[in-house]
Amino acid sequence: MKRMWNEFKKFAIQGNVLDLAVAVVIGAAFGKIVSSLVDHIIMPIAGILLGGYSFEKLAFRMGDAVIQYGMFIQSVVDFFIIAAAIFVFIKLFSKMKFEKKEEEDEEADVPSEVELLSEIRDLLKAEKREVQD
Repeated sequence: MKRMWNEFKKFAIQGNVLDLAVAVVIGAAFGKIVSSLVDHIIMPIAGILLGGYSFEKLAFRMGDAVIQYGMFIQSVVDFFIIAAAIFVFIKLFSKMKFEKKEEEDEEADVPSEVELLSEIRDLLKAEKREVQD
């Protein structure tokens, strides 16, 4: 039992699990922000453009059942807007990450091994010239 607990702690503390947990929490918060954008800004504007009609109220009755297809339309619109927002966010994030990596690559100094090998090469060339003269 103790061995299993230690293995679990090792697994839970690894970076991937913590990164995933952070991503889930941030993703949930981001989803709420985008849902609010859709519910409180985009859909009311769409309703105004459609003559003041709300998607959420679209429904029809079949006997005692009420089919609320407007709520389905609302959910589809939410999905596409959330997907687009996440797509744009990921593109911007990866672009910033790529630019940062390029800056680091440009600023990176020549590794000490390469520097030492260059010095050895230069010394050997100089020695060769002295021997030839």
